[in-house]
Amino acid sequence: MMKERGLPRSLRLMFSGGVAVGLGLLAHSVQAQETKTDDAPQMQRIEVTGSSIKRVANEGVSPITIIKADDFAKAGITTASEALGTISANQSQFTTSTNVGKGGTVGASADLRSLGSNKTLVLLNGRRLANSAFDGSTVDLNVIPIAALDRVEILRDGASAIYGTDAIGGVINFITKRSYTGLNVSGEGIIPSQSGGQEGRINVSGGFGDLDKDGYNVFGVVDYHKQSKITASQRGITGYVPSLGLSQTSGNTFPANFVDTGNGVSGNPLLATGCNAAHLKPNAKGTSCRYDYSSTIDVVPETSELAVIGKGTLKLNADNKASIEYLHSESKVTQTVAGDVFAGNGSDYLLPSSSKYYPGNGITPAVAGLSGDPLSVNFRSAGFGGRVSEAKNTADRLLLALDGTMWGWDYKTGLSYAVSKAQETLVSGYLNNDSVRAALLNGTLNPFGASDPGVYDAVKNSGKYLDAKTTISSIDFTASREIAQLPAGPLGFAIGGEYRHETAEYDIIHSVADLSESTGSSTSKSQSGKRNVGAVFSELSIPIVKDLEAQLAVRYDDYSDVGSTINPKIGLRWQPAQNLMIRSSYSTGFRAPSLYELNQPASTTYTSGSYNDPKLCPGGNVAPGGVDVRDCNTQFFTQTGGNKSLQPEKSTSFTLGTVFEPVKDVTVSIDYWNIKIKNQIGVISEADIFADPAKYANLYVRKPDGSLDYIVQTNQNMGNVHTQGFDLGLGWRLPKTGFGDFAFSIDGTYVTQYDYQSEKGGAYLNNLAVYAGGVGSTPGVVFRWRHTAAVNWKNGPWSATFQQTFSTGYVDANNSVSAPYDTHNVGSYTRYNTSLTYTGIKNLTLTGGIKNILNKKPPASNQIDNFQIGYDPRYGDIVGRAFFVRANYQFF
Repeated sequence: MMKERGLPRSLRLMFSGGVAVGLGLLAHSVQAQETKTDDAPQMQRIEVTGSSIKRVANEGVSPITIIKADDFAKAGITTASEALGTISANQSQFTTSTNVGKGGTVGASADLRSLGSNKTLVLLNGRRLANSAFDGSTVDLNVIPIAALDRVEILRDGASAIYGTDAIGGVINFITKRSYTGLNVSGEGIIPSQSGGQEGRINVSGGFGDLDKDGYNVFGVVDYHKQSKITASQRGITGYVPSLGLSQTSGNTFPANFVDTGNGVSGNPLLATGCNAAHLKPNAKGTSCRYDYSSTIDVVPETSELAVIGKGTLKLNADNKASIEYLHSESKVTQTVAGDVFAGNGSDYLLPSSSKYYPGNGITPAVAGLSGDPLSVNFRSAGFGGRVSEAKNTADRLLLALDGTMWGWDYKTGLSYAVSKAQETLVSGYLNNDSVRAALLNGTLNPFGASDPGVYDAVKNSGKYLDAKTTISSIDFTASREIAQLPAGPLGFAIGGEYRHETAEYDIIHSVADLSESTGSSTSKSQSGKRNVGAVFSELSIPIVKDLEAQLAVRYDDYSDVGSTINPKIGLRWQPAQNLMIRSSYSTGFRAPSLYELNQPASTTYTSGSYNDPKLCPGGNVAPGGVDVRDCNTQFFTQTGGNKSLQPEKSTSFTLGTVFEPVKDVTVSIDYWNIKIKNQIGVISEADIFADPAKYANLYVRKPDGSLDYIVQTNQNMGNVHTQGFDLGLGWRLPKTGFGDFAFSIDGTYVTQYDYQSEKGGAYLNNLAVYAGGVGSTPGVVFRWRHTAAVNWKNGPWSATFQQTFSTGYVDANNSVSAPYDTHNVGSYTRYNTSLTYTGIKNLTLTGGIKNILNKKPPASNQIDNFQIGYDPRYGDIVGRAFFVRANYQFF
């Protein structure tokens, strides 16, 4: 269970040396250890995450949350994304389920303070990984080797003047085990009480050599995890929910809707019988059929992750060591969405009267009023199955490092190369558009039912169509020492630097992409970019008077493509009593647009939700020149892509907090945070564009016949963001009892403000407890309050955890909903988890538990920005109740 660093009993002793704390580059936190001498035991100075000046004290200027890896296993947590989901400050994140219906995305990402995943800096052992190749602004959490972790440390005070000023929302440092001897094997399984979503994991870790005795250590970890898919039908998911005001269906149906090119008559062969086919429903006017596409998708995709990490450390002498570390990790997401889409649009996808499948020719039921001219058909390839695609992300990093003490300086330096690769592959269900047109004309493809044998093989399209790669080559150096003795204690000083070369390549394989319009990449062009980044920083830790310390840090960054910036941080730490500490900090941030945001290839794909063309179907009513199945309540094309004119984002961050022990064995922390951002980078949401067509008229691109071709959602600088709130933590270790030891903890975040501008100089809009545009490409909600609470128990070889996660409700999206549903509210959401662990058998640890004990369903929502309709997959657990077991055996 996560906890805030507690105030140790030996605080007075630990602070008597006056060792200061600051915010530092490439810091690797380790636990304090006693180093015995002939005279007396001394506390070893350590380096805390966020500080490059070694110190003894646990608590510093910056608030840090820690999750121990052992707690992952007890809670049944199987991915890094799931672990971060228990952190209250990580309000919203791109989960693996959010990949459904989207191509070329990051597998999963973190989002501290709801400022966008591109403003959360994710590190592995204090150093950067290459960002996800498809979304080059953030690290794919699915490639983090969770089985190799010792802990996760989350720095929550905004921009880091030392780690990198792009850490506006905070820093998440995944820390692996430092060394390991022996052989350890573990396996676990998760079985939901409902069908689908089973998970399995197996990992093996082993190592040999003792650094102190042998002078070296070599260890490695291999970890494999797999989760099966959950289909919409297994959870009763549908886009047609009248009680929520939802009718998210499509005019591209199977059997097909049509428009007679001769006289304009439109309809569907099954309209007369009430559209009585799978996933079909009549439209509100009874003039055509609609297709419930969201009932045919995977609401949770099939996923697998493989991670291999190895490390060798050589002790050069008593004070210095060298190491080599290699990580290889890969993640694969396989998703299924509704059958391929073919929109007639007048002269496209024509079925001639000579086709045996033409209505009334003996196979398809006749439809009155047809002229005998070709029919323009709007249909899906549901008869050939859904569209199945596979996204594969791999990450590799090689690190050579030296660290130790020399000439009175604590130092460390590293040379690393990190690469992230991604590819998107069409597996099945995608069709060649030109072949489909030809098959309609020659009478072998039936848009209303079963086609001729062998037609699928003639029209199918498969293979890799997107390929991307990002790299980071870097060298860093940090050195620190005490440089003077002041009346209140030693003056700590650190200096460091970093040089990075970043590249990004985005390739479109047109031999596949051009054949299927629904990939969105048929008109895209391959792009690439590169930059050099140089940085230097310095830090002072100044003891002003006894128990009052100041931290001054400054960082200079020079980007070869966007210029240079200087950003300071000022911090104060005051401990007026042994059981009370007060801290505060102020810093500025600077985030250059990522290479992906600058160079993302322009692509055109379907909107997540269904809308009315404001010109040809205003308010859902067909206007002159409009066609119901084409222009009303349908998914339109949207064009996304990079923008080479983007300007950097700038921020200011302020924190003020306290950690205190009101009574013995109770630790309380309260931290206020306030973050302001200028020039946020994002896109105007599709819902906002359709909600105000006059304001965004320049974002509508139309065809020569006046029909809507696509809307424009390319990256841009949108305006400012201002958010503030409080983080609260409580840890309470109860007195020992005859029934065992009990402890209680809670980690919560209360947000008091989240205002944003959707354009420069525009009005500030509220996103707090309201589903709104916010930051990024997809609207969402900022919860007013979220917490994770737990009761832990231990008695001999037995231990148990009971956990609660809670989030408050909010005003729903209510995008295209009419009264009385225009003020639908999403209720609060509570889940309970429990586990029991037994260690009474030598070398064996057994754990069993239940996740979501009460089988709580996700709160109902009428959002239409994700392919999953009726709930929000970013915030709700569609898996439901799940039982898990885990066994861990240490051979030696």
